[in-house]
Amino acid sequence: MSRSPRPPRRTAAAVAVTAALAVAACACGPDKGGDAAGGGDAPKKGGKLLVLNQTPMTNFDPAREYTSGGGNIPSLVFRTLTTRNRADGAAGNKVVPDLATNTGEPSKDATVWTYHLKSGLKFEDGTPITTADVKYGIERSFAPELSGGAPYLRDWLVGAADYQGPYKDKKGLSAIETPDAKTIVFHLNKPEGDFPYLATQTQFTPVPKAKDTGTKYADHPISSGPYEVVKNENNGLELTFKRNPHWSAKTDGQRKDYPDTIDVKGGLDTAVINQRLSAGSGPDAAAITTDTNLGPAELAKVTGDKELASRVGTGHFGETDYLSFNPKVKPFDNPKVRQAIAYAINRTSAVNAAGGSSLAEPATTFLPNQAAFGYTPYDPFPAGKSGNPAKAKELLKQAGYPHGLTITLTHSESDANNSGPAMASAVQGALKAAGITVKLDGLEDNKYRQTVHAVSTEPGLFFSTWGADWPSGGPFLAPIFDGRQIVKDGSNFNNAQLDDASVNSTIDRINKLTDHAAAAKQWGALDQQIGAKALTVPLLHPVYKRLVGKDVRNVVISDWTGVLDISQVAVK
Repeated sequence: MSRSPRPPRRTAAAVAVTAALAVAACACGPDKGGDAAGGGDAPKKGGKLLVLNQTPMTNFDPAREYTSGGGNIPSLVFRTLTTRNRADGAAGNKVVPDLATNTGEPSKDATVWTYHLKSGLKFEDGTPITTADVKYGIERSFAPELSGGAPYLRDWLVGAADYQGPYKDKKGLSAIETPDAKTIVFHLNKPEGDFPYLATQTQFTPVPKAKDTGTKYADHPISSGPYEVVKNENNGLELTFKRNPHWSAKTDGQRKDYPDTIDVKGGLDTAVINQRLSAGSGPDAAAITTDTNLGPAELAKVTGDKELASRVGTGHFGETDYLSFNPKVKPFDNPKVRQAIAYAINRTSAVNAAGGSSLAEPATTFLPNQAAFGYTPYDPFPAGKSGNPAKAKELLKQAGYPHGLTITLTHSESDANNSGPAMASAVQGALKAAGITVKLDGLEDNKYRQTVHAVSTEPGLFFSTWGADWPSGGPFLAPIFDGRQIVKDGSNFNNAQLDDASVNSTIDRINKLTDHAAAAKQWGALDQQIGAKALTVPLLHPVYKRLVGKDVRNVVISDWTGVLDISQVAVK
């Protein structure tokens, strides 16, 4: 399953900002002398950084984290074999070495990956980090009591499907070999050219077996990063970090250790967070948020205030919000009906329902509009900015509905993830112009998710959203369109229940490629092939706007996460 940097709107409500504001709100890399809140000051060491968040950092354990969960906070403590490049925008989509000397050495068929650790790596207590620690950290992530992390390792590693972790199985995973303290070798079930991206997951964090306290490890995980945990209260509601004296920038070219201490406070209301960041009184002047976007009311204030506008960072995360069809439900079993709906969609209305053109960019491709995914511009059912009702009516007539038809759109009662009443009304209005009457069926948010992701209860037409676990076409297309990933008795994301031999074999072929640029080109071609089947209607790609305190320096926002990278932040 994929994750997004939006807490209430999938995981935070993002909103629109004017074009002028978007230009004013720049973000610069760690070695540049200015940024969105920099005022030209170069970042310096010292001071206290305050993080104001909605969502507490529950279960702060590398086994239980998922991708960029916690808005990059885990990377303060957890280093992995590889990591993302800590740079702005598209440059941040690159995978780079972290604990390892390179991004991995693949066998010819990409089923065996070998890594070597850098010299001089140490835990917070000064003991050396070895590959045995990395292996153990991965193995404990399989323990049922430490569930929550990304599922790929169980699927990818040889013999890992039924492994229950080191607490029950002392033998460990034979698919992971550690011939010496600096070498680790992974044996995979099938070719996986994206393994270097998987190795950025927190499950690859080294954990010293002697210090493992099971479910209590989250209270004080042993740091391999620039900061260590001083305090963890109420399961992540409040966290305090201080510098790790045994971390060295000589072994870590990505993270910084600018603030002396970092305090994280969760469980706050969105309006309170943005009000405190805007006012910037006392400690709040050196505050940020890693999970809260500006709301419409805040944006109205920000737009007219140059000082506030200079403190807004803009993020782009690889995500697509879209309409899903279940072709097993009539009339959506008829491709011409699905095509008619695709032609009828008014993407201007959809973007406005999401908050405006600075919050959302119209989507005609399923892949996000970023080169790293293989984005190839195409539109199989060109409807322009406001839909093509005439073409939709023509297709409906061909489908046997010359006088239009009535359908039901299932949606959440919450506007989170652009799947609520606002987006439903936009779709309803667009389809009405094409002679399609849309009845709205709103469900409580939890019930909505349970209903649409179960094969037995999946409705015919509903909203979906998908975000990237890493910037590649594989984790974006495969879970949604690979027939072998249809889940009959659990959470299913292949909503169209597509099981096409050609699509499946193409996914396998691309997965063998270790050249990311070559793979990206082929993912783009596959996206276009699938798009012609009209199994989804892409609506928009979200954009994120976040405010930082007036004393915050070095705002870096990569396209990999779409949120501010806390490991780069300095305070005045």
